[in-house]
Amino acid sequence: MIRHRPEGSGHPYATTGDQRVPVVPYAGEPVELRVRAAPAVTRVVCDWREDGGPALTFDLAPVAAQDTRDQGGGHLAAAQARARRAGGAWSAWTPPLERGRRYAYRFRASTDGGRARTGRWHTVTAAAWAETGGTLTVKGRDRVVPGSVRWLADGDAARRVRFALALAPDEHVVGFGERYAAVDQRGRRLDAVVFEQYKAQGDRTYLPMPYALVVGGETAWGLHVATSTRTWYDVGATRPDRLVVEAELREPALTVAFPEGSPAEVLDAFLAEVGRPAELPEWVFRLWASGNEWNTQARVMAEMDRHRAEDVPAGVVVIEAWSDESTFTAFRGAEYAVSEEPRRLADFTFPADGPWPDPKGMVDELHARGIRVLLWQIPLQKMRPHPSGQAALDARLLVERGHAVRRGDGRPYRNRGWWFPLALMPDLSSPETRRWWTERRRYLVEDVGIDGFKTDGGEHAWGSDLRYADGRRGVDGNSLFPVHYARAFGDLLRSAGRPPVTFSRAGFAGSQPHGAFWAGDEDSTWEAFAASIRAGITASACGIVYWGWDLAGFSGEVPDAELYLRAAGTSCFMPIMQYHSEFNHHRLPRRDRTPWNVAERTGDPRVLPVFRRFAHLRERLVPYLAGEARAAVAGGAPLMRGLFFDFPRDRAIWRHPLQYLLGDALLVLPVVTPGVSEVAGYLPGGPWTDVWTGAEHAGGREVTLPAPIDRPPVLCRTDRWAGLAPVFACLPELDT
Repeated sequence: MIRHRPEGSGHPYATTGDQRVPVVPYAGEPVELRVRAAPAVTRVVCDWREDGGPALTFDLAPVAAQDTRDQGGGHLAAAQARARRAGGAWSAWTPPLERGRRYAYRFRASTDGGRARTGRWHTVTAAAWAETGGTLTVKGRDRVVPGSVRWLADGDAARRVRFALALAPDEHVVGFGERYAAVDQRGRRLDAVVFEQYKAQGDRTYLPMPYALVVGGETAWGLHVATSTRTWYDVGATRPDRLVVEAELREPALTVAFPEGSPAEVLDAFLAEVGRPAELPEWVFRLWASGNEWNTQARVMAEMDRHRAEDVPAGVVVIEAWSDESTFTAFRGAEYAVSEEPRRLADFTFPADGPWPDPKGMVDELHARGIRVLLWQIPLQKMRPHPSGQAALDARLLVERGHAVRRGDGRPYRNRGWWFPLALMPDLSSPETRRWWTERRRYLVEDVGIDGFKTDGGEHAWGSDLRYADGRRGVDGNSLFPVHYARAFGDLLRSAGRPPVTFSRAGFAGSQPHGAFWAGDEDSTWEAFAASIRAGITASACGIVYWGWDLAGFSGEVPDAELYLRAAGTSCFMPIMQYHSEFNHHRLPRRDRTPWNVAERTGDPRVLPVFRRFAHLRERLVPYLAGEARAAVAGGAPLMRGLFFDFPRDRAIWRHPLQYLLGDALLVLPVVTPGVSEVAGYLPGGPWTDVWTGAEHAGGREVTLPAPIDRPPVLCRTDRWAGLAPVFACLPELDT
């Protein structure tokens, strides 16, 4: 009849209509208490006690139907619309809370028919900032401003710590994981918590890290807040010469490290703490092809046939819509007996008229063509619609065998996010659960021959009340879920003798050793193009070596020819080059991001021949990319990196923050503005050679370079040009 969750859903950016606001109240301030009630409820009252004394009773007022959650935080528009229509919200404000006192409260609801319901008691105490309350341990040179450390504690525990660092006038701050809104975070406020922001991420991110690189001063230095809890950063926004750090606490202690040296040395020190990247095979540098609606064997092979017919070499196909969408272990249409034990390929029958009549034959044929195959995964056990057959058994085993993430009351956690609502979530912090979950997919690798997995959707852990098998709680375990997720599938691949190729969008500090990453969901817009480049530069600054994006975006109408080719030309010079398109209910015309579909939809004759040139160039770049990645994995600078890694004291590079180096030799000047034929940029210490014309340019100066659609502005260090010149020779001629 009534529902009150003191912490709400655990959504990090919004409140819900049934929670306490704020969750941790401050001394001297009142608290808003919210409940949800059934439509028949006509009155809700609160019994409020102070230090066990007599109860003060006051009424809650009904709140107009509204969505109290953040409108940009959901994955599905329909789910958001349902939330906006939801009614039954009631609210009241308490008296101001005093520090040192303990309060208890409960709610009573009644209807016109005389029915009544009394909820359970909840407790709360007020918190206040103080100079003492915990221990802050510093590793390296102590950069904490004296006297700036403060601890936020309520009557039960220290909840947060805050401290300040000094910023010199010429210093720039890069990092905090993958960031879309800016490369240099100075002047901004942001936080680090794993979150699925569906498109237009802004300051929210799938892949945050409590780490930043500070460059531009006498020496580069790093900030690593050694925690998996949520952290916040005021990077000179309130006070220009201060970086203020705030961290949520599980225990009244925190360690922060300040490595120093060159930017590469600072990053290497961070990776020594959280884990170093693992080298992936050369084939990951070839073109990746994908479309969510490639949901049959015939469709996949038709697209790969078209790649061959159009002479557009592809090295990887990612098949998203392959599974039954309930177990994520069986091909859709396969026939098999329900079983508690993992299956082998021989346990399945594939009807000849089904969507996947011969998965192994398909994979064998693709391998014969030199194309690797990845399958899509999601780390949830769907519970809507109500599972049956194998899915029902899997759900029961997940709970009975202790493999599910649990809530504080011992019940299994049910997904609170928008995507796959109420699904169960495997506790991948447990080695036993990781094995149990992945053994059900082993036949895909060992029998079918799958080469890797797209480990999508690692952002479903919401709320501090979650409990994990490794002893962590939601406050310090949620952001590690995507790390365990990619690790689980990497371990499966390694155990089957395959390289650990996973393709994730979510992660945290500790994700660096686990496969490749992409920038997540984006529209096909110029704004998203620029944001994705920032994401790649900032992710690499935190040690992500293998990174890409859905070139020209994956969502909405197909991009126009100019955006598509500018994005393809830039992606040709990124660690991962791949295209992908969103599910569109199989409506026509198709929204595939294949070059032939974009050519047909736009009517632009340049699309296919120009894309073909980029695909061939990408093939020729593979040895260079593999060698440069090997150096990055061995402790060098990242593969894709902002100019601040190699030129940290050059102030001019910050006027062009989207420029980046690809390995030691290549300098990329992305064109992110429509309708231009040339681009202004900056060449740091050189000389540099134009890879298309062979013209040499002196470094240390601003330049304007030609930017034809088929020749994105890229330069090579002149002392490396002799070795790379053959890569750019003899590309296919344009036949427009």
